[in-house]
Amino acid sequence: MHIRISLQSQLHLHALHRRPIMKANSQALKNRSSHDTEREFGGTLGALCIPIFLPLTVLFLISVSRSPEASVLQLPPPLPSTEQLWDPLALVLLLGWIALHALLYVMPLGKVSEGLVLRDGTRLKYPINGFHSLCISGVLLMLLVGLGAPLGCLFELLVPLAVCAIAVSFLFSVYLYIRSFWVPSHALALGGNTGNPLYDFFIGRELNPRIAKFDLKYFCELRPGLIGWVVINLGMLMKEVELRGSPSLAMMLVNSFQLLYVADALWNEEAVLTTMDIVHDGFGFMLVFGDLAWVPFTYGLQAAFLVVHPQALSSLGAATIITLNGIGYYVFRKSNSQKNQFRRDPTHPSVARLETIATATGKRLLVSGWWGLVRHPNYFGDLLMALAWSLPCGFSHILPYFYVIYFTVLLIHREARDERQCRAKYGLAWDTYCRRVPYRIFPYIY
Repeated sequence: MHIRISLQSQLHLHALHRRPIMKANSQALKNRSSHDTEREFGGTLGALCIPIFLPLTVLFLISVSRSPEASVLQLPPPLPSTEQLWDPLALVLLLGWIALHALLYVMPLGKVSEGLVLRDGTRLKYPINGFHSLCISGVLLMLLVGLGAPLGCLFELLVPLAVCAIAVSFLFSVYLYIRSFWVPSHALALGGNTGNPLYDFFIGRELNPRIAKFDLKYFCELRPGLIGWVVINLGMLMKEVELRGSPSLAMMLVNSFQLLYVADALWNEEAVLTTMDIVHDGFGFMLVFGDLAWVPFTYGLQAAFLVVHPQALSSLGAATIITLNGIGYYVFRKSNSQKNQFRRDPTHPSVARLETIATATGKRLLVSGWWGLVRHPNYFGDLLMALAWSLPCGFSHILPYFYVIYFTVLLIHREARDERQCRAKYGLAWDTYCRRVPYRIFPYIY
C-alpha cells in the first residue's frame, strides 16, 4: 500500500486491504492465451487517456486544496504557473526518499516470506520489513524536526514534488515496459501481454520485475509512496504550527487516522503477497503511478486543505468522528484477520467452526462470520474510515470528500473485478456463495 489505485491498487494501498486471490487452477492458467484476456479500464482508449488525465487531476486537486476558494468548480481553475511546477529541491527530496527506502528494503530486518506459487512452479521470497522502515523513517523525521528542519516547506513543495513523482512514474514505466521483452513468457502477466503497446505499457507486461532479489513491484507497493503519504501529512501539520502556533484538533485527527491506516498496512505487510496487485496485475504505469504519485498526493488532500481552511471541531464532533473511524477500523481489521487466519490454518479454533462451501478447485469459501455478512466486509470498514478522514474538514467544501467518493467508486470497480474472476474460477460454487451472501459491500444496500 496499496494499499493499495487499480488504478490500483494499490490503487494502496491500499493494496493489502483487498480480498486475496487464491491459487488458481495452474493447468488452466498455463493453457490460457494472454492475447485472449479481457482488456480492462476501457482498453486502448483508457490506456491512452488515463495516463494523461490522472496526472493532471493530481496537480489540479493539489492546486485547488491550496486555493482560498477550494472549489473544484471554480472557473478558471487555480492551476499553478510554470514557475511553480519545478523546484530542484523537490527532485532531490524525492530521489533521496526513494533511495532511503531502497536501502531499508535490503537491510536484514524482519523475516523473509514466500509468495504464492508462480506459473513455473517457483515461489519468490520477500522481505517483511516495511514496518521497520516506517519506524526508522519516523525516528529520522523526529531528529530532523528536533534539529529545526523546516518540514512545513513540504506545503510549498507539494506541486513540484507531485510533478517529479509523475515524471519518475513515466520514466520508470518506460523502463519496465522495455525490460519486459527480455524475460521468459512465464514471467509475463496474463492480462498485460496483449500485443497492444499502449495497453501493455499501461497495465504492465511483467508480473514480478526484479533486479537480482530486489522486487520492484513489491517495493513500490507499500514503501516510498505509502510512507511518503504520512510524511506529507506531517509536513502539513508542521505548516499549520508555523501559521497558527499549534496544530488544530482536525489536523491531528486526520494525521492520526491516516498514520494508523498506513501502520496497519505495514504491520500486516505479509498479507499483500496474496492480493491482486502482486498475484495478478503486471507492473506497468497503472500501479507505478498509483504507488508513487496518486496515493501520496491525493489520499492526504484533507491535511493540505486544513492548512488553508482551518476548521473548528467540538469535543462531541471529534468523539463522533473518532468512534466512526474506530468502528471502521474494527470491521476492517477483524474481517481481514479472520480471512487471513482461515487461509493460514482452517483448523484454528477461531475459524474452525465457520461454515464454508466447497469448490471444484479444492478451496473453500467462507459463508459465516464476517464473510457471511457481506462479500467484502473489509471494503465496508475501509469506507467507514475514509468517511472519518474527511469529516474533520467540515461540510463547506466537497474537495476533502474527494477521497471517500473516489474510493467508493474504486472499491465497487474492484469488487466487480473480483466477481468476474471468482465466478470464472469457482463456477457453480460461486453462484451458491452469492445466493448465501447476497450483499457485496454495504449490508442490506449493495
